[in-house]
Amino acid sequence: MSSVLIKNAQIITMNSREEIIHGDLYIEDDIIKQVGGDLGSETDQVIDAKNKTVIPGFIQTHIHLCQTLFRGQADDLELMDWLQKKIWPLEASHDEESSYYSAMLGLGELIQSGTTTIVDMETVNHADAAFQAMAESGIRCLSGKVMMDMGDDIPELLKEDTAKSIQQSVDLLEKWHQYDNGRIQYAFCPRFVVSCTEELLTAVRDLSKYYNVKVHTHASENRGEIKIVEMQRGMRNVVYLDKLGLANENLILAHCVWLDDEEKRIIKERGIKMSHCPGSNLKLASGIADIPDMLDMDANISLGADGAPCNNNLDMFNEMRLASLIQKPKHGPTAMDARSVFRMATIGGAKAVGMADQIGSIEVGKKADIAILDLFKFHTYPSYDVDPISRIVYSATRADVDTTIINGKIVMEKSNVKTINKELVLHEANKSIKRLLKRIPSIAKV
Repeated sequence: MSSVLIKNAQIITMNSREEIIHGDLYIEDDIIKQVGGDLGSETDQVIDAKNKTVIPGFIQTHIHLCQTLFRGQADDLELMDWLQKKIWPLEASHDEESSYYSAMLGLGELIQSGTTTIVDMETVNHADAAFQAMAESGIRCLSGKVMMDMGDDIPELLKEDTAKSIQQSVDLLEKWHQYDNGRIQYAFCPRFVVSCTEELLTAVRDLSKYYNVKVHTHASENRGEIKIVEMQRGMRNVVYLDKLGLANENLILAHCVWLDDEEKRIIKERGIKMSHCPGSNLKLASGIADIPDMLDMDANISLGADGAPCNNNLDMFNEMRLASLIQKPKHGPTAMDARSVFRMATIGGAKAVGMADQIGSIEVGKKADIAILDLFKFHTYPSYDVDPISRIVYSATRADVDTTIINGKIVMEKSNVKTINKELVLHEANKSIKRLLKRIPSIAKV
């Protein structure tokens, strides 16, 4: 048994009353055992959190670790050009080593910025190497290999046989699902309707039900994408997924920028989970999702950074700030207030992954997934008579994360990630992207 005591902290609980308390927090193994008050000091490790703020670890519900190596390689493009001209050729060029270091690079950034849980989508090949990186890093995750069995503009190395795609996904599930007492879980990841046959999507529907796991895909990110789906399937994305029986509480849909009223109704009534990615949607010029309207409908909304080449970072502080600010010119200054977006980043993400009883808030009996922020800084002061959540959403940055605890383990302390060799990963990341670009001379920088 191991134990950690965090003392003298301001604790933002995000419990049902959204209490903010001052005192201590006691962790035993991977569970929060006590919150608040003076809990003494008889533990394996004591963290003095004087002048610091303890929050639930951030939960990002749409990430592509396989793309972290491509940061800066696909700037200033819209979605379909971004995919066809840059991202798909780069993903096709991956090898096992590059997949591992791409994941490690992203995981280091995520942990360092206070993210403790991710919903990740890998590429077609070498997903096992990324799972190995996730296992070593200590992150909590849902992940799966991407599934792509149709499309004329897909590189040959990404074109899958339907049966093979399904079998490889099941093999990965059987190897990694519930790894480390459930810290890693599998999710089926058909890329989007444009690149998946109906046969594949219906198989995913049945497998998701059989294994009781999530389905993670993209939908309605871009107007051009929607036109392709309407031409191929005769209806819009969410309507089509509903027709196939995929629209249910196990479905996590990334983006959902361009929804009509019928699609919004389906998302609400079927309990679909939406992952809002404001940074990516702005950079790819996809648009601004109508999140205030969906929140008014009581839809479940969470946040994700998407991939590094369309953001270009994996920073939840950036996503929270953008999620709030981009809505205000249209909906008014009270739209998307700080508490709303902080809920999306924490308990909203926990609901999306089906773990609201275990993560997303700081409460006795929940998993010890926690970030400690040092807000004793020029840019976050004065603190007097200021809502602590407002300070985090509007003033704090990822550089203010001091400590990250996942599953009761201190994976970052004093901004030093303990589970990842930073120097090695940065060195190997450069080596890997250089190797991949040599495989695709048409997109190498001149």
